[in-house]
Amino acid sequence: MAEKIRSTIVIPNYNGMQYIEDCLRSLAGEAAHVIVVDNGSVDGSRELVQEKFPEIELKCFEQNYGFCKAVNAGIESSKTTYVILLNNDTKIQPGFVEALEHSMDRNPRAFSGAAQIRNLYRTELIDDAGDYYCALGWAFALGKDKPVQAYQGERHIFSACGGAAILRRSMLDKTGGLDENHFAYLEDVDLGYRARIYGYVNLYIPQAVVYHAGSGVSGSRHNKFKVDLTSRNSVYLLYKNMPLLQIILNMPLLFIGFAVKTLFFMRKGLGKDYVRGLGRGFRLCASQEGRRNKVRFRRENLGNYIVIQLELWRNICYRFLR
Repeated sequence: MAEKIRSTIVIPNYNGMQYIEDCLRSLAGEAAHVIVVDNGSVDGSRELVQEKFPEIELKCFEQNYGFCKAVNAGIESSKTTYVILLNNDTKIQPGFVEALEHSMDRNPRAFSGAAQIRNLYRTELIDDAGDYYCALGWAFALGKDKPVQAYQGERHIFSACGGAAILRRSMLDKTGGLDENHFAYLEDVDLGYRARIYGYVNLYIPQAVVYHAGSGVSGSRHNKFKVDLTSRNSVYLLYKNMPLLQIILNMPLLFIGFAVKTLFFMRKGLGKDYVRGLGRGFRLCASQEGRRNKVRFRRENLGNYIVIQLELWRNICYRFLR
């Protein structure tokens, strides 16, 4: 009897010619259905998938609608227990899918699980060992550029990086999918935050290993597009998920956090882009679309908000000490 497929792997692609073939070849032998969602690529990567991987489901947009819309399209097409999100510039280690599924099976309250993401070009270093969010308004990847040996234990995290993560399909009916207002960046933190508000947990699953090119390609982690969009989304993330009283409680630390980030990007010549993004974030929050997607406070979730707030304070220490 054929092995039952329990996971669908969703891979957004936009002009990923340099990486997509290696990514898909690394998935050979994994028990999963694979969907590539192409965001209007013009570099031949869409045609490559059609010609070399006819067994893979390919969904195509005529233009680039962003990471979030592509992922949501893949999720909507999935019929399996789990959905695995995977960037096109990754290569997985054999047993990746099984390791993710096994951990989720053992943790029925888990909404998501983050893989151990290593640097593709320096495989002894971590790229992401779980995402965290702190009361300074900063999201960060634990273990970035540190030796992999220190990050081999499974644990709870704030959210799972959308570059290599498994989601429980049934819980998405309550949390909703990725918020397409983000377009890209921080959408995975937002999704994990929403799951936490509803009382679910997110896991780090080090047995599932993936290698990620990421900023190793460009040589820089910062550019005008990314800084502008990330700063916009950082404001929107706060507005969406924090009740007004929680925003007021965190206001002094948030002010410090945004001020420090402004100075940091000014030193890199990107200060105007960062400040412009903040302004766009406030306008998004005030818009009809932004207000529509705000998570409404419900009394039954009060205990979850308290737990989250304690973690936001604790995670400041994680940012500087780990």
